Amino acid sequence: MKMKNKTRLASFICYCLLAVCVVLTLFPYLWTFLAATHTNSQVFNFEYSFKLGSNLIQNYYDLLEALPIWNNLFSSLFVAAVYTVLILLIDSMAGYGFSQYQFKGRDTLFIVILAAMMIPVQVLMVPLYIQFSKMNMVDSWWGIILSGLPGAFGVFLMRQAMLSFPRDLVESARIDGAGEARNFFTIVLPNMKPALTSLGILSFVNQWGNYYVPLVLLNTTEKYTVPVAISLLAQPNFDINYGALMLGACMAVLPIMVFFLIFQKNFIDGMMAGAIKG
Repeated sequence: MKMKNKTRLASFICYCLLAVCVVLTLFPYLWTFLAATHTNSQVFNFEYSFKLGSNLIQNYYDLLEALPIWNNLFSSLFVAAVYTVLILLIDSMAGYGFSQYQFKGRDTLFIVILAAMMIPVQVLMVPLYIQFSKMNMVDSWWGIILSGLPGAFGVFLMRQAMLSFPRDLVESARIDGAGEARNFFTIVLPNMKPALTSLGILSFVNQWGNYYVPLVLLNTTEKYTVPVAISLLAQPNFDINYGALMLGACMAVLPIMVFFLIFQKNFIDGMMAGAIKG
């Protein structure tokens, strides 16, 4: 009986801690969504913090006047979607090579790729700008997309997932006359859906929130991605329309929240699959 009581008490404490974590996590989002319906004078007034305001439509018009927000949303969607497709293709191919082939220097090359994960993106800004300037890709979405290819973490994740795939099955397909492309696209890749989904979600979200690279490479307001465009609303020494700013933040966050909620089960399965074998 004492053991059961201790177990119940431990469970109760855990659930209380989880509830506190949920509240702390959701509070900024709730406050932002409600602030998007308020006027400037109401946004930071505690009396209105948890009330639905009536200024949403005016904030929307103010946002449209300040930014081509729908162009910016399209820019973010295009860049994130194309980048995600390319990263899935390239990183899964690299993971296939590292997991299914034995070649000289394989482990050393993999360590070099892992070391690349430690390099902060800010260190690469100047050489990236020089490189894409010479390639005439400044003020181009393709500069942003190509700057993140291939992804070191994606190679690691796909390699870990593919290590659990039976190598005998690949060898049997080769004996039956299947080429490497057929092996990869028809045998291995269809069984990597959880890992691909996890990598796709992470890549899409990271590229959607990418700020530094678009800030450096893009010059045209219409081509700005959402993070860069919204930062224009909070420039120092200018009157900041916080209602429009919060509404822009909501429009930037909602697609990511919906995207993650749709694929969250596959995301968890994929992360677990990548941890099966090291």
